[in-house]
Amino acid sequence: MLEKRDFYINGEWVAPAKANDFAVIDPSTEEQCAVISLGSQADTDAAVGAARAAFDSWSQTSKEERTKLIEKLAEIYDARQEEMAQAMSMEMGAPIELSRNQQVGAGSWHIGGFLKAFENFSFDRDFTATEKTLLEPIGVCALITPWNWPMNQIILKAIPAIATGCTVVLKPSEIAPLSGLLFAEFIHEAGFPAGVFNMLNGDGPGVGSQLSVHPEVDMVSFTGSTRAGIAISKAAADTLKRVSLELGGKGANIIFEDAHPKAAKSGAIRCFRNSGQSCNAPTRMLVHKSRYDEAVEMAADVAKNTHVGPASDEGQHIGPVVSEAQYNKIQGLIEVGMSEARLVAGGLGRPDGLNRGYYVKPTVFADVNNQMTIAREEVFGPVLSIIPFETEEEAIAIANDTPYGLTNYIQTEDTDKRRRVARRVRSGMVETNGSGFAQGSPFGGYKQSGNGREGGVYGLEEFLEVKAVSGWAAE
Repeated sequence: MLEKRDFYINGEWVAPAKANDFAVIDPSTEEQCAVISLGSQADTDAAVGAARAAFDSWSQTSKEERTKLIEKLAEIYDARQEEMAQAMSMEMGAPIELSRNQQVGAGSWHIGGFLKAFENFSFDRDFTATEKTLLEPIGVCALITPWNWPMNQIILKAIPAIATGCTVVLKPSEIAPLSGLLFAEFIHEAGFPAGVFNMLNGDGPGVGSQLSVHPEVDMVSFTGSTRAGIAISKAAADTLKRVSLELGGKGANIIFEDAHPKAAKSGAIRCFRNSGQSCNAPTRMLVHKSRYDEAVEMAADVAKNTHVGPASDEGQHIGPVVSEAQYNKIQGLIEVGMSEARLVAGGLGRPDGLNRGYYVKPTVFADVNNQMTIAREEVFGPVLSIIPFETEEEAIAIANDTPYGLTNYIQTEDTDKRRRVARRVRSGMVETNGSGFAQGSPFGGYKQSGNGREGGVYGLEEFLEVKAVSGWAAE
């Protein structure tokens, strides 16, 4: 069993101010795989103090100096990617192939995207012949990250914050902390100055809340549930710090009558990926009535043929969900769904042959309407709801009838319709016909899916203040 109690503060690995052991559970086996410590107020104060002390000097370093350090970090990340893949697979149950290719790959993809965006990024911008607009680092940033895509979210926050001259305190999810600890090792090996990057473990009510209210923290960047995002916003209000939020989703995948023949199949596969633990998962499949029966059959077939097994299994499959609490929540929502709609695949309990581990059957509900619980609540598991529609207007209305607004999906060969519907659905991202987003594309949502954007130029600007200076040049 791994013992990882220390925190990374002011360029050193330090013991917690007081012992507060926390067991990390391998969701594939339900057995303890590591022990960490949860931080106290003293640890939070030490990490924030280190970041504050480092800010003045780090904020004045050149763009070139910061770029070189990030490039060194990228080299280390690539060289040690198998360690990172194994850590994420163990802590949150990602199948090892998914962990190597997509969980680790998301991190390297975003580092590369930020380096490209940073290359031509200007912090000084001419407003008029005599007036200059300066973009300056906001200060000390608390980064609170989730367990479902650990490196994706840590890198989407830490790299732009550091690149723009901010100093940071990272609090990764306490139930999947091993990847964050490893990332701190990479930072140390790359040679960043002491205090620029600090990391301590803790839970939301503890370290998370302490960072949110801390008077020396200038910004909180949080990814997680909408409920927690609201709590952080309220906690941060007294100090008027900036709060950037990437929260939940209930994406609609609109399949029109002229969509690709396998649109429903690819939509179901996408919904189940990462065991359904993605805020941008297309969990509501809206299907034109002419294609509805075919789509239900196709999605049910995907669910029945999706292999579920331990994270260590090679090959394409889905692993467990992250924890007992998540498993129980998902089971409860499946039970509600069975009283509301028609179950066509999956259901309650573990898949056959698995009697230990937090495994959920890939589940498909048909004949769903948008007022049902399973159509409105974010399940965060491999559960798909299929809803019929007749007209374009009806599809748009159903897609928008949700408190969330992260990602929607459109499937049609009609270019005008695709663009027209993309303009009308209320979400921060719209994926059409399975075409992925480019490196550096802005990631974020409308409504209760949060505020702010991550990735590329937009992610860099998120960590900057804007200063107007008159009389910069002689009139």
